[in-house]
Amino acid sequence: MKPPNPFILTLNGGSSSIRFALYQIGKLLKPGLHGKIDRIGVSGTKLTYTDSNKKQPNSRRIALSDHKSAANFLVDWLEKHVAFASVKAVGHRVVHGMKHTEPEIVTPKLLKELHRISSFDPDHLPSEIKLIEVFRQRHPKLTQIVCFDTAFHQTMPRVAKLLPIPRRYFAKGIQRYGFHGLSYAYLVEELKRLGNPAATKGYVILAHLGNGASLAAVRDGKSIDTSMGFTPTAGLVMSTRSGDLDPGLVSYLARTEKMSAAQFQKMVNHESGLLGISETSSDMRDLVARETKDVRAAEAVELFCYQARKWIGSFAAALGGVDTIVFAGGIGENMPIIRARICDELNFIGVKIDKARNKKSAAVISTNASKVNVRVIRTDEELMIARSVVRLLNLNPN
Repeated sequence: MKPPNPFILTLNGGSSSIRFALYQIGKLLKPGLHGKIDRIGVSGTKLTYTDSNKKQPNSRRIALSDHKSAANFLVDWLEKHVAFASVKAVGHRVVHGMKHTEPEIVTPKLLKELHRISSFDPDHLPSEIKLIEVFRQRHPKLTQIVCFDTAFHQTMPRVAKLLPIPRRYFAKGIQRYGFHGLSYAYLVEELKRLGNPAATKGYVILAHLGNGASLAAVRDGKSIDTSMGFTPTAGLVMSTRSGDLDPGLVSYLARTEKMSAAQFQKMVNHESGLLGISETSSDMRDLVARETKDVRAAEAVELFCYQARKWIGSFAAALGGVDTIVFAGGIGENMPIIRARICDELNFIGVKIDKARNKKSAAVISTNASKVNVRVIRTDEELMIARSVVRLLNLNPN
């Protein structure tokens, strides 16, 4: 009897979560078991998962104190599933890769480098490294691949990477990197698959709008600019991240509030953005539901849409025009009201939205007369990781 095709395991570690998925290798990657562990390190830690043959997710509460214990729990749990024995390789999303441009096999040298740059993104990199190390310890013969979220933006011109601080810091790797690269790479591939000519020769603005939110300017399939910078805190206002701020705030708050660097880091990453403005919720759905009764919620929603329009306008200038705009991410994919508010004031670049198409989140939400093709594409970072692993290891079946 012919053995089943092997699987790829993808792992997407966040600051308080681990997403995982199994993909069976074939002519097309077939999704199987997938799920997440969330609220790691706080109360209410939960494992949620869905088997390939079941539509309804299962969930259970678990007690885990940190990412290392969560990673060990996940290995224990996965080992009980038949498919795990057929896992050929593990693919990881790693937020920061500095100047790495392609997925790479995990080696001691690469791990050492990731440890060295962990201070670049203390909210993500340390937990992602722990995940790699646990799998390396528990299954040392299993090939692990890291896919860098920054890699997509390595094509940005130097002028888009420079930070206007003393030049010596650029030599130390302090520059604009950009993030959400796996999502953007997937969206470009989808545009190509859908036959959109702008994906290979044209001007595209990609908007990944979720808890973390950013936009990217893509010319002829290559990133030329993006809203996030040296860290994922920069750019557009997000659920709990501030986005761009006046750097003078650091010294001002240090003088007037005695705020330390660690306290400032916590504030701009976990207490700001939609949550900071609204004072009630970081969830856009909650804010839209409350905006008619709560001016704070209304202002948070308005600020998000206003800044998104500004970034689209600035990227239209950077690109020299716009052929296609793509909305993705939890907000971009599922909230017609936000897409409408962003697009309704983009008539000056030729955007015209079809209200009926937008309301049902159609694949194309622009009118036939719109000069700009406006699309909604459900992004899939895990599938992009799996594809990257297959390509790197040349696992495509004949």
